Amino acid sequence: MIRYNEAITARKQEESAMIYRPYGKTGKEVSVIGFGGMRFGDDDDYAAEVVRYASEKGINYFDTAPFYCDDRSESIFGKAFKKMPNPYYISTKSMIRKEKTADEVRARIEKSLGRLGVDKINFFHMWCLMDLDQYRRVMAPGGPYEGAMKAKAEGLVDHVVFSTHCTGKDIRTIIEDDVFEGVLLGYNVINHPFRQEGVQAALEHQLGVVTMNPLSGGLIPRYQDHFSFIREYDEESTVQAALRFNAAQPGITVVLAGMGSKEEVDENTAAVARPLTVSEAKRREISGKLTEKLDALCTNCQYCREKKCPSKIKMNLYMEAYNLSLLINSDETLRQLDWYHDRGELKAEDGLPGDCIACGICETLCTQKLPIIQRLEAVQAMLDQRS
Repeated sequence: MIRYNEAITARKQEESAMIYRPYGKTGKEVSVIGFGGMRFGDDDDYAAEVVRYASEKGINYFDTAPFYCDDRSESIFGKAFKKMPNPYYISTKSMIRKEKTADEVRARIEKSLGRLGVDKINFFHMWCLMDLDQYRRVMAPGGPYEGAMKAKAEGLVDHVVFSTHCTGKDIRTIIEDDVFEGVLLGYNVINHPFRQEGVQAALEHQLGVVTMNPLSGGLIPRYQDHFSFIREYDEESTVQAALRFNAAQPGITVVLAGMGSKEEVDENTAAVARPLTVSEAKRREISGKLTEKLDALCTNCQYCREKKCPSKIKMNLYMEAYNLSLLINSDETLRQLDWYHDRGELKAEDGLPGDCIACGICETLCTQKLPIIQRLEAVQAMLDQRS
């Protein structure tokens, strides 16, 4: 794989509007806008074209994982990497819930290398650490971390990092153990006051910080008018304002956005065309509109998706619709559910919120630890009231 050096970085900055930042203490310079590989459509050839187009636009940090896009994402990147126009870095992950031993992680790394068609993974994540108990299992002798470090010693991995949905306090605890070189965490303009401690801990310890969900799981693009208060320039979109907000925060290295089309690449990379700063007046305006309920919005990560539910409830759709009752009112939740029915995403044979048996599987899987059972009851009450 082609490696970056200072001369290449300087040339890239001359040729494009992209901005590059040091990833912690790794010596690597990465694009401030990163490419998230979980939003590809059904056409693998076009998806590979989108990846290469993003490279032409200056993006050099590409993130994927096993199981993204029905387990196609790594292979799509592999197809794209055969003809990449510029140097790049690749980030992928180990599903630590499935790969619990060093040998299982080593097998995962070899499988990812084969799919990606590369000889080394630049940033390898211990994926989706949810709490300190899980972190300690990952770090146990013979566990996933040991497998990743062995792969690093063999030259198959450059840097071992972690992806997390832990609280800021727990992220700080993990960072202070000094076992990782970077972190991937959820952070965006509407929840940042509640996620700041993790970023601050990484900044203090000079770790690379990649932020996921900068668009709140697609909520910001879908309701741009509602979130228009985050814009600071008349000519920028709400999406660009959200990406620029993350990029303006001290300590954040990469703002990771899912991209499925060339148009999305154009919009996202245009975010760096304006100063990566936020005025004090705009910060005050944003802070005045944020409440704790915005930190409780479902980001549609789909870990609770219906195949996990014994009642076959399409949980993520109901949670996404419930967001609107927090943002606007219950009428908007019902309109969103009608829209899902019209599109065929909710069908007559699917489970209803009232079919929930409160087994708790979904809440165990939820990366945000949301009260899903309680919210399903609330949505069913909305449906009953309308009936």
